[in-house]
Amino acid sequence: MIRNILGSLVALAGAACAVLSPFRDWYDGRAGQDYRVRDLFEGITATESGVLVSILLPFLFAALLVIAGVVLRSRIAVALAGLVVLGFTILWMVRQGQAAGSLTVGGDGAGLQVGVVNALAGGVLMLIGALLMRGRGRGRGAGRARREREPVEPYGAPPADQVDMWPPTQEPGMSTNTSPWPEPEVDPYTGPDPHDRRTRSYPQAPPPPDRPGDPRDPVHPPQRPPEG
Repeated sequence: MIRNILGSLVALAGAACAVLSPFRDWYDGRAGQDYRVRDLFEGITATESGVLVSILLPFLFAALLVIAGVVLRSRIAVALAGLVVLGFTILWMVRQGQAAGSLTVGGDGAGLQVGVVNALAGGVLMLIGALLMRGRGRGRGAGRARREREPVEPYGAPPADQVDMWPPTQEPGMSTNTSPWPEPEVDPYTGPDPHDRRTRSYPQAPPPPDRPGDPRDPVHPPQRPPEG
């Protein structure tokens, strides 16, 4: 975040420096706005130029690229703007050297002047700003969104020798175990205990002495059927 802010500020400063440079003197007291864009491709002439068709035009385009790159956090756009400014400035220097026979730097107003320096500095600042910016990196937010889009398997595939183990819903296999250990056996229910008074549903009289262990019910003895 801090690198993006710092790189954006440096790139914007470079764009401002490049846009202001055509209004300064470039060579022998002639301002940059007096050079036509077509002169950079056909040769420098003494013909005066309008502001919108001068060398200011590609610099304005570069400034718009920088603004778009800062808004979109695009390092490529900012770097391209710096290359545009440096390219047109170097192309002008080549054409001016061909027209004048040589390029000179003088402090008395003859030769290269401050406008060229401003243009070169603006292009360099744009490149530095592009290097400082981190751009739209694939940070934690992008990684989290990618993980949310990807289907998540609840369980991993079991090994070939344990297809019937946990989890019970994993294919293949018919296992319903929730543990690798065998389940405890449960005794089958056979009804209430007849010797337990808490579960006995009716009272039982003790067997008579003459018939110990009679299985018949002493309270409700069987009745003889009536004789017909």
